[in-house]
Amino acid sequence: MYNIGVDIGGTNLAIGLVNESLEIVQRASVPFPKAGGGPETARQIWEKTNELLDKAGGTLTDLESVGVVVPGSIDATGSIVINAYNLGFHDEPLKERIVAHFRDIPVFLANDANGAALAELYRGAFVGCNTAALLTLGTGVGGGLIIGGRMFNGGMNNGVEIGHALLASGGKHCTCGNNGCIEAYCSATALKQEGIKAMQDNPDSMLYKRTGGKAERMNAKVVIDCAKEGDESAVKVFDEYVDYLGSAVASLINILDCECVAIGGGVSAAGEFLFASLRQNVHKKSFFENHGRVVPAVMGNDAGIIGAAMLKRNRE
Repeated sequence: MYNIGVDIGGTNLAIGLVNESLEIVQRASVPFPKAGGGPETARQIWEKTNELLDKAGGTLTDLESVGVVVPGSIDATGSIVINAYNLGFHDEPLKERIVAHFRDIPVFLANDANGAALAELYRGAFVGCNTAALLTLGTGVGGGLIIGGRMFNGGMNNGVEIGHALLASGGKHCTCGNNGCIEAYCSATALKQEGIKAMQDNPDSMLYKRTGGKAERMNAKVVIDCAKEGDESAVKVFDEYVDYLGSAVASLINILDCECVAIGGGVSAAGEFLFASLRQNVHKKSFFENHGRVVPAVMGNDAGIIGAAMLKRNRE
């Protein structure tokens, strides 16, 4: 038997046919149909599912479920995408549209960060954990929680927004409208912005030389690479970033007593240069001496597909 996992992004719609061993046996990727919205998205999921089953020598009778994850908020019934700004979805009845094609096959819908956490539970860093947290550090900060060995979607089923927990009262403005959110300090965007400031303030720095003093050439990787090479301005920016990230991770540990906190997203590609410093910072701030591990997320680009395919198992 198979499960279909669908990871909808603002650029591409990735679909995978996942077997009982949680292996993606067939996959496809098509451009996200911005013009067609929900109806066209549902139609493409239907068409690509049939193509993947055919390639695997199966039929719809071999399909247990269809799971879909989206970069946005889902209503409490798990049926409607309330807001997914990158997709242009607002109060979009996506589950209903997909069910219309698949009829008797169960369809499940979830936030993509929750799905990524579920993938880490079944195949990644959280295997064997009852309580764990995932942080994804990219343009924004996403996150998912595992509590009691299952994906946690909030006490009122509204989801969890780790990136919008408040880290500094009255602090930096966040895209959500509040000030001081984790996202405003710990995203790759935040690291880039601080890199730009440091570059402009220090024209003799490596940051300035690497970018030619042009803000559009700055990104998180430039900051990290310059810090690795010992550039004083970059090191200062990076150390401050790690301090904020350490506060966010330690807060999760202190509240939830996580067995594991995994870090994913583009910034995590810094590897041990990031994690060695982060672990030291977290250890100093953790209430528990024997606190949980802080590790890189391992599922990478497959997280959305695997997590989506496991939504049925998570419900059970």
